Amino acid sequence: MTREPAFDIRPAGETALLLTLAAGADPIALAELLTARAVPGVLELVPAAETVLVLVRSAAALERVAAALARIAAEPGAHVSRETARSADPLEVPVRYDGADLDAVAAHLGLTTAEVIAAHTGVLWQCAFVGFAPGFGYLRAPDGRLAVPRRDRPRTAIPAGSVALAGGYSAVYPRATPGGWQLIGSTDLALWDLGREPPALIHPGSTVRFVATRIATRVADAGEPATAVVDDPAVLVERVGPAVTVQDLGRPGWTDSGVGHSGAADPAALALANRLVGNPEAAAALEVLVGGLVLRARRRITVAVTGAPLPATVDGVPVGHASVLELAVGSVLALGVTAVGLRGYVAVRGGIEVPAVLGSRSRDTLAGLGPRPVAAGDGLPIGPPPPAWPIVDQAPVPPLPTAPVPVRVRPGPRDGWFADPAALFAGEWRVTGDVDRVGVRLERSRGPALRRAVTTELPTEGLPLGAIQVPPGGEPVIMLADHPVTGGYPVIGVVAAADLGTVAQLRPGTALRFQPLH
Repeated sequence: MTREPAFDIRPAGETALLLTLAAGADPIALAELLTARAVPGVLELVPAAETVLVLVRSAAALERVAAALARIAAEPGAHVSRETARSADPLEVPVRYDGADLDAVAAHLGLTTAEVIAAHTGVLWQCAFVGFAPGFGYLRAPDGRLAVPRRDRPRTAIPAGSVALAGGYSAVYPRATPGGWQLIGSTDLALWDLGREPPALIHPGSTVRFVATRIATRVADAGEPATAVVDDPAVLVERVGPAVTVQDLGRPGWTDSGVGHSGAADPAALALANRLVGNPEAAAALEVLVGGLVLRARRRITVAVTGAPLPATVDGVPVGHASVLELAVGSVLALGVTAVGLRGYVAVRGGIEVPAVLGSRSRDTLAGLGPRPVAAGDGLPIGPPPPAWPIVDQAPVPPLPTAPVPVRVRPGPRDGWFADPAALFAGEWRVTGDVDRVGVRLERSRGPALRRAVTTELPTEGLPLGAIQVPPGGEPVIMLADHPVTGGYPVIGVVAAADLGTVAQLRPGTALRFQPLH
């Protein structure tokens, strides 16, 4: 008798595979098995409620990795099942039950608010996995009494310390982030703090007991590191526009702690800026939202500006875009506001040498990791110049595409959850005002609505970069550089890697068309 494979394999874009486990299998145990097998080409594994997301090093390796995983799935030893050991001492989390959704949760469950609080505090919760954000533990109760759906429309900002329910889980938001969970309370306990060892209070297998209280005891956090603390900076920031952050190509390797890759929203633009000044492509540079940045050179420096065509001047004289610029001591580089695109990049020869956090100098706006956003008056330290020198004065850069902007998408892994998944590619979508480094929310401007065929809750699963999540309201959200590690809305498709930079440059109000990529 042929045994069913231990897991199903579905493509999740060009560099990821979603493994859906057989009933009763444990995703954490499967992730440990795959780690021990050391499949060539696998970059990271993201276990979740009933799945494991496999992140692959390159699109070229995807088929080889899928074939290797298919062989493992057919082995008897791949049918893994394991009970996670309980912690001897549960973590007590003091909670003020003052959440905005507490009454709605009670009504949905047919309980009073007092009964919801009693049910939440009356059981021992266990962390099944960590995801979404650093220190965000998905806590499961043995009785399952408080299973409620996520909100139809996620909130764009949930305060740090919010205690929430969704899909049979409870969790505490470690920092302010977007989210679609139902809010029932709040706590001042810091669940993630880089000043602690380890930084997270909750990890897989931890047990948690919630305690009702009016006043919770605050645990001091470590705060955010400064952008730079230097006595004699090479560059002085005289003015910033809407937002400027330090970015490199990200921090892979930390998804098991709920930390995403982050890095430049338009990585090709950052890499080009670095090549122009002779830096390695991954060197840290400045990501400038819309424009308005003014820098003064404290010593002779070489810079380049790429990405959105920000009008630039050096000492008041206009200079070319994507060109090598030499700034003398005291010279001023000023960036105006772009009328096209959203993000520009400023690379300095030697790279921006702020302290690395978990192996990267990138600012992760969702996780709150890395140097704080750049502010007027900051001094930026520059690393030693690389041995290579710029080989061109200016790079030819094609203009950003005009609307409707074409965006290629590989369907799946959850396109089967929709009545007509082809509706994604029909008509046009428009970018809403909800645009940041986490994602881009869209609304339908012309064409059929995206309607779900499966209306049950999707168990939380890993999210690849470029994933197009669709909440029940039918408005897609494209995940960008600072996206959460996991999510609970079905992913209808994943944006092609080559088009992610284009998506990162989309301004509110821009029309776009999705194109299928098979």
